Amino acid sequence: MKPIRRRFPWAFLAKRVAYGALAMLAIAIINFFLLKLAPGDAAEALAGQAGTADPAYIAQLRAQFGLDQPLLSQLWAFLVRLATLDLGYSYVFNERVSVLIFSRMPATLMLMGAAIVIAVIGGIVFGVTAARYANRWPDRVISFVALLLYGTPPYWIGLMMILIFAVTLGWTPTSGMENVLAFNTGWDRVADIAHHLILPALAQSIFYLAIYIRLVRAGMLEVLSLDFIRVARAKGISERRLSYRHALRNAVLPLVTVVGTNVGNFLGGAVLTETVFSWPGVGRLMFDAMFQRDLNLLLSILVLSSFFVILANLIVDLLYAVINPTVELK
Repeated sequence: MKPIRRRFPWAFLAKRVAYGALAMLAIAIINFFLLKLAPGDAAEALAGQAGTADPAYIAQLRAQFGLDQPLLSQLWAFLVRLATLDLGYSYVFNERVSVLIFSRMPATLMLMGAAIVIAVIGGIVFGVTAARYANRWPDRVISFVALLLYGTPPYWIGLMMILIFAVTLGWTPTSGMENVLAFNTGWDRVADIAHHLILPALAQSIFYLAIYIRLVRAGMLEVLSLDFIRVARAKGISERRLSYRHALRNAVLPLVTVVGTNVGNFLGGAVLTETVFSWPGVGRLMFDAMFQRDLNLLLSILVLSSFFVILANLIVDLLYAVINPTVELK
């Protein structure tokens, strides 16, 4: 029997794109007003002399960057720039916002991608192992470690990793993305960046690794109790093949959904991880923009982050239908 070929869900895709555009518009407006309501004066922060700067100089800065305009006028100007893909100018870093963000984006995507891969692969391997040895010592050990990792603050794990593996043992660098003084090129530079990536990626993935282990374990236990698994086991199929070839495909579906919803959390966690490890990504840039009241830069980062979250959820929905052909996207 030939498998039924399904058409690409163009209607579903168009609907989700429309909803995503509306969501991004709402996020942009809400974040704009929240940042405007936050205490502090962007002009005084730019002057660098809060409370003591020349009022005439501050008034000049407000006029130069449009901060003296009515709030709704500033919002409209921001939305118009956003619609034309113009993210504006950073008056703190003296550079276009798009240049600042996209120069830092590869580092953040690298860190986030490595953390997701570690969390997903580790969650699947340890979750399947725990389910195969349910209520035996491997399951108890894995479940205890997962609970321990889940209850430990990620920033503390990052600091302890630096103290143990970087400072005490000297296995990894303490901070940064590469050794800029080595002037590495080619594969030597790739190896150097990978060496610097180990600790921050592990630190960012550990919390989600614990969640994915528990999720995969619960899904595997449910699937392994189904009738088709009993039939496959009666045919003499090995437990390893039974787990990874037959049960995992059904048990991993909730994991795919949760990973998609966690993309925003990975991006949010990048702020803390990049700050602790001095990783030169968008998270560190967002941290600096927040304390220096660089509203154009901060708003642009928040909007782009929402775009990546919405895009990730759309991709997850499409992958869900690929993994489970019985799912119909509407």
